[in-house]
Amino acid sequence: MQDLLRTLRNCSSIHQDGLEIVDKPIPDVSTPGTLDPRVREVVLTQRPSVSIPEGASPVELARASMGWDNEDVSTRQISTDVLAIPRPGTTIEARLYRPEAARPLPLVVYFHGGGFFGGTLETVENPCKALADKGNVAVLSVGYRLAPEHPFPIGLEDCHAAIDWAVEHADRLGIDPGAIAVAGDSAGGNLATVCCLLDRERPTPYIRYQVLYYPVVNVGEHPNSEYDWTLEAYDRQTEPQLLERIILSLQDEEGVLEQWYVQASDSTDRRISPLFATLNDLPEALVITGEFDYLRLEGEAYAKKLARAGVKTRYLQYRGMEHAFLDKLGLYPQAEDSLDEIAKDLKRLFSQTN
Repeated sequence: MQDLLRTLRNCSSIHQDGLEIVDKPIPDVSTPGTLDPRVREVVLTQRPSVSIPEGASPVELARASMGWDNEDVSTRQISTDVLAIPRPGTTIEARLYRPEAARPLPLVVYFHGGGFFGGTLETVENPCKALADKGNVAVLSVGYRLAPEHPFPIGLEDCHAAIDWAVEHADRLGIDPGAIAVAGDSAGGNLATVCCLLDRERPTPYIRYQVLYYPVVNVGEHPNSEYDWTLEAYDRQTEPQLLERIILSLQDEEGVLEQWYVQASDSTDRRISPLFATLNDLPEALVITGEFDYLRLEGEAYAKKLARAGVKTRYLQYRGMEHAFLDKLGLYPQAEDSLDEIAKDLKRLFSQTN
C-alpha cells in the first residue's frame, strides 16, 4: 500500500483557465481507459456487508445497499464524542473526532453521502478519523435527517444549523471558530457547497474551505450550458461493457432523488442544484472525482465554473476509480491519498506545521 501511495503523491498539476488540475493515475497500471484492479475485484467478487430486513420497503432496501466495511488508518488516538445538536422539536446526532491538542483546532464539518435518503455516520467514521489525524483538525460528522421522511430543505437546514451550532459552542468543542471548513461526499458534497452558498450571505462568512467528493450538483440532470452528459466522454478501452455498467449504475438514482428528496420543490433551485448558482465569493474549493463515476462530468463542470467565478479551485481526478471510492478506505489507496491531499490544504490554510 505504501508504494502505491508514494506513486499517487508524485503527481504534477496543470493550470487551465484558472483551474488547477491534478490527474492521479492508477498507481500500478499504465493502460489508459482501465478500471483499477482493486475496483475490478470489488465489482466482480465482493458485495457490501449489509443486512436486508425481510419485507423491506424500497427506501429500506436502498439504504441497506449502501456503505462498506472500511478501515481505520489513523496512526494515533482520535477521540470520539457523540453529540446531540438541537433542532426544532428534535435533535440530530453528530460525532466529533479530534486528536489530542493543547490548543483549539480547526474544524471540518463533514456531511456523509447517500443520495439524501441514505448513508450513515458509521460509513464515514474511519475517513473522518483519518482526516482528523492527517490534518490535525477536529471533524464534526453530522447525522442530518434523511428523505423521503424529511424532504428538502430539512436535511440542508440541519447541516447549515450544525455549522452555526459548532461556532456557537467553539469553546466546548475545543475548536477555532475562525478556521471552519466543510466537506462531503456525493449528496454530502452537494450539502457542503450549498452550505457555502448560504454562508456567503452572512456579513462575515464562517467557512474558509470546501471539499467536494464527486458531488451531485445537477439534481434531475437539467439541460445546462456547463456540460452535456455522454457516455462517449469516458475512455473505455478495456472491458467496455463492464465499465459502462459501472458508469451507469447511478443513472436510475436521478429519478429517485426527484421523488424522495426534491418532492414538491423545484430541482433547479440553487439550494438543490448548485450548478445553477452564481459562485463568486465562495471559499477555496477542492473537487475530487473518479474516472468512471456517473457524476464525474458534473463535478468537472462545477470545478470549472468555480474557477471561472474567481474561486481558488483544485480539481483531482483519480483514474480507474468508481463512485463512492472514499468508502473503501484501507482497500483503495486513492481513498487515503485524497485525505492526504485535503490535509495538505488544511495545514496550508490554517497555518499548521504539525
